Amino acid sequence: MMPMMGMQPQIILLKEGTDTSQGTPQLVSNINACMALADTVRTTLGPRGMDKLIHDDKGHVTISNDGATIMKLLDVVHPAAKTLVDISLSQDAEVGDGTTTVVILAGEFLRQAKPFVEEGVHPRSIIKSYRQASQLAVEKVKELSVSLEGKGEDEKKELLLKCAATSLNSKLVSGERGFFAQMCVDAVSCLDPSTLDLKMVGIKKVIGGGLRDSFLVNGVAFKKTFSYAGFEQQPKAFDNPKILLLNIELELKSEKENAEIRLDDPTKYQSIVDAEWNIIYDKLAKCAESGAQIVLSRLAIGDLGTQYFADRGLFCAGRVPDDDMQRVAKATGARVQTTVNNLDKNVLGTCTRFEERQVGGERYNLFTGCPEARTATIVLRGGSEQFIDEAERSLHDALMIVRRALKHAHVVAGGGAIDMEVSRALRDHARTIPGKAQLFINSYARALEVIPRQLCDNAGFDATDVLNKLRQKHALPDGSGKYFGVDVNTGGVVNTYDAFVWEPALVKLNAIQSATEAACLILSVDETVRNPRSEAPDAAAMPGRGMGRGGMRGGRGRGMRR
Repeated sequence: MMPMMGMQPQIILLKEGTDTSQGTPQLVSNINACMALADTVRTTLGPRGMDKLIHDDKGHVTISNDGATIMKLLDVVHPAAKTLVDISLSQDAEVGDGTTTVVILAGEFLRQAKPFVEEGVHPRSIIKSYRQASQLAVEKVKELSVSLEGKGEDEKKELLLKCAATSLNSKLVSGERGFFAQMCVDAVSCLDPSTLDLKMVGIKKVIGGGLRDSFLVNGVAFKKTFSYAGFEQQPKAFDNPKILLLNIELELKSEKENAEIRLDDPTKYQSIVDAEWNIIYDKLAKCAESGAQIVLSRLAIGDLGTQYFADRGLFCAGRVPDDDMQRVAKATGARVQTTVNNLDKNVLGTCTRFEERQVGGERYNLFTGCPEARTATIVLRGGSEQFIDEAERSLHDALMIVRRALKHAHVVAGGGAIDMEVSRALRDHARTIPGKAQLFINSYARALEVIPRQLCDNAGFDATDVLNKLRQKHALPDGSGKYFGVDVNTGGVVNTYDAFVWEPALVKLNAIQSATEAACLILSVDETVRNPRSEAPDAAAMPGRGMGRGGMRGGRGRGMRR
């Protein structure tokens, strides 16, 4: 009995089969996963970046070099690496561009921290120094940014064009960046300056033609909806029309409620049929009497309604998509009606010109010269579906950049110039700090150099040679080299500010802060617990399911009749 007294009982905390991993090996494993993910998108950075072809299980093919799109489609399962997917998507939602930059920076911060972790440095020391370095980097970016405030309207437009062109420079449509930059600036200029809501910029895709066949509609354009007989007899163009927007069906509908009608006289049957016809004719007559020449509805307008409007020289379209309906309402000043009773002039909208135009193989309804015009539509043309999809993503990034530049009118020099200058400032600061923090801030500064290095690698230049030139320029005591970045055309260095390679300061600020936060979050995790059995959705519920009242199904419950 005595030996048994000294035995410690086994303590079981977690379910059998639970996978736990902790300590330094776990942290290094997480860092390796994030580095592997960053290496996936690394080659897409910059104007000479490569594209990725992603083929999903449904057979859908996507070709893109947009960091956020690639991250979304990769379907990452590693719990730590998912953090990088999240920061990429948040960068896309907040700023619109710099999605690849933020992932590469986070991966590089972790790569630089890995040797310290393996040597036994406590992750908290690294996190503290990284946060301090991040604050210094943000202050330096703000100090180096150039304000566009107080510039004239033409000058400001010119500056916005430069920002849009820089964003488009690294996209698939870079060959036509001047054409599309102008289009993006014009589209954003149409919006309400107080909100700059990008939902009011519609992008419609039509396969066929070349990129140069794309055009901007200063108003609303949407694809011709499904139409019935009689549609071709309707007029296809109006000047200064009145526009009525509805949210009701204009179709002959049989009684829905399974109503039962008992007749004592068969001749009365015809009056019931006539009542249904009278209801729809009454609705159509009220629409025509309102003075509207164009009737749009979210719901269907049937063949009877189409022919009725055609006979009276009106244009109608049913099943108009909700977002297009909202933009027509915003642009023309019309209000969407849920009834046709008491329609007055105040609910009707107007525009200078309405026409139906053939674009490629599709027909489009165009509303231009709208008095309330706080909306625009870009009609994109291109050879293949994948190409147009990528062009749309590129334009979305450029539109976001122009919008951000209008709201926060500060720009910095691109092409890795800002990264090199911040890196130099952090190195100088590190020399003034005693202790281990000096090493960590130095490694943070070295990580920032990954952007110019990757730009060189992707363009096929010798990164070591170019980086040495950049370090020499940025180390000049008079500060004349602070705007020098990578010249991807010649393989040398160039003053990117003078070369108009600009990006909004907000892109850089958001990228540095998000990447640092993600790196610090991953460094602070020292244990991962995974319960494999809970991964099956019904695994936990199954064993106990038959134990309650349902468990008596097979036998008889108490008090049941024999």
